[in-house]
Amino acid sequence: MTQENRREFIVKGTDVGTRLDRFLANSANELSRSRIQALIRDGFVTVNGAVPRARDIVRAGNRVILVEPPVQALDLVPEKVALSVLFEDDDLIVINKAAGISVHPGAGRKRGTLVNALLSHCKNLSGIGGKERPGIVHRLDKETSGCLAVAKNDFAHQELSRQFAARTVEKIYLALVAGKLRRGSGTIVAPIARHRVHRKRMAIAREGGREARTDFKVIRSGGEASLLECRLHSGRTHQIRVHLQYFGHPILGDVVYGGRRAGNFSRQMLHAWKLGLNHPRTKERMYFQAPLPEDFKRAISEVLS
Repeated sequence: MTQENRREFIVKGTDVGTRLDRFLANSANELSRSRIQALIRDGFVTVNGAVPRARDIVRAGNRVILVEPPVQALDLVPEKVALSVLFEDDDLIVINKAAGISVHPGAGRKRGTLVNALLSHCKNLSGIGGKERPGIVHRLDKETSGCLAVAKNDFAHQELSRQFAARTVEKIYLALVAGKLRRGSGTIVAPIARHRVHRKRMAIAREGGREARTDFKVIRSGGEASLLECRLHSGRTHQIRVHLQYFGHPILGDVVYGGRRAGNFSRQMLHAWKLGLNHPRTKERMYFQAPLPEDFKRAISEVLS
């Protein structure tokens, strides 16, 4: 384990009036903005002795202290698990994630995740995401299947993180929902925040929520269900699940947000169908499509017949 790195900056000149995360990205330019935002979020940055937010505006003379915690050895165990690989080169790997597997380790869980499988398959992954999230630039819920992009080195991690932050990554999902909808399309715009009581859940929050937009198109309807194509314009936690519950058509199998209308399914019927992004090194626009898993196909046949 290495020593922590403590640095101090004084705000002046053209930096006055900029966001804190942008100021630090300019001042400590070897760190990615996503890494800086994580350090701010985890309390490793102070402004005049106070813990700030990434979006706070810095003023002339502000004393900003940035502490990089010691780098800890990665103690995750590589596990040889079959992966469905949609694309792979030296910078990037795109996986068709199976439902039922967590993307990365969490409290009390160090094995059986996609990261464990990736460490066996790739040997090396970007370390920017932290010791428990190597290579991870975006996530899918445990019970959501489909496209997931992973960075194999720090350069790719920084480039992909910039695309997600700039919202230039195209994310299209398929959702099987309760209720028969007419053919057509629509948009759900509603801010999302952590639930005030149930802290592992998200909720619509008119005050203090982060803006979120989901476009949807009805692909097929039948019985008492509909198949929707959902396009994310923001990437809030549980966004599609929360928005569709708010819309009155929760995802089938979603026991957290679906309530009684969730139905008898083994998992939430949500699939990250398509992903579009620029290759981190060549800048070529690339598109990926994850085939529907068998349980999703069966669910469509059962409820839309």
